[in-house]
Amino acid sequence: MPFALLEDRALISVSGPDAEHFLQNILTTDLDTLTAGEVKPGALLSPQGKILFDFLISRDGENGFRLECRADIADDFVRRLMLYRLRAKADIAKQDQALVTVSWDDDSTASFSDSTALADTRFSDIAIRRSYGGAVKDGSDPSTWMDIRIANGIAESGADYQLGDAFPHDVLLDETGGVGFKKGCYVGQEVVSRMQHRGTARRRVLIVSADRALPAPATELTVAGRTVGTLGSSEGTSGLAIARIDRVKAALDAGQPVLAGDVTVSLAIPSWAKFSFPREAIGAEDA
Repeated sequence: MPFALLEDRALISVSGPDAEHFLQNILTTDLDTLTAGEVKPGALLSPQGKILFDFLISRDGENGFRLECRADIADDFVRRLMLYRLRAKADIAKQDQALVTVSWDDDSTASFSDSTALADTRFSDIAIRRSYGGAVKDGSDPSTWMDIRIANGIAESGADYQLGDAFPHDVLLDETGGVGFKKGCYVGQEVVSRMQHRGTARRRVLIVSADRALPAPATELTVAGRTVGTLGSSEGTSGLAIARIDRVKAALDAGQPVLAGDVTVSLAIPSWAKFSFPREAIGAEDA
């Protein structure tokens, strides 16, 4: 079974009798829909609805949860969770020397030898499992993992966007199960719900392809000199970008090329996504 060891990830445990109630009241993920044996994406937002921390969350025993996040933000994440805990009976701690491994198979019905591996629910066209702990193995393939993530349109902070600079809709958390629209209030909920009900999300993750190697991440996507988005993760001629779909639509309608630096690129919506390009291009006053 091919796999990649993710050395830039960390684990945070939240446990205790009030753990679920505490997390349900502050995170975007609806924990009522989180079952054992799976991981779901989520975020802790600012009151203005911007993503402060992104993570994958799973159940860990009867009253416990495991939050997987970037290693470089883990300490700040713990401090922020502590700030919100108040009188809740919940223990919060970063797990030292946590080993995070992701494995995959092209057959979405494939069985995995590790019975403790958790299904990554962000992926619908390929079976992805995440494992925590165990021994270090040889044969890690991070390059193929990057290819898989790009091909499936799965964005992550740091590589594809900066924390504090994106709404959940921008990075498709509304479509990957990372936002619970039927749950009660959480931090930033009013802004996210308004964006959902009004259909005002314009920035979206798109899959980028080109005939030659893409430039470095953070390169602007432009149309006739006007910025329409920003390049994120890339591997050779494929990558991800967060772009204004209304401005991309206008370029497509006008037959104007989209450039990443000096490289002409094509932009596509991930195959599983429910959103689409606007039916009509934006007017000049909105461009």
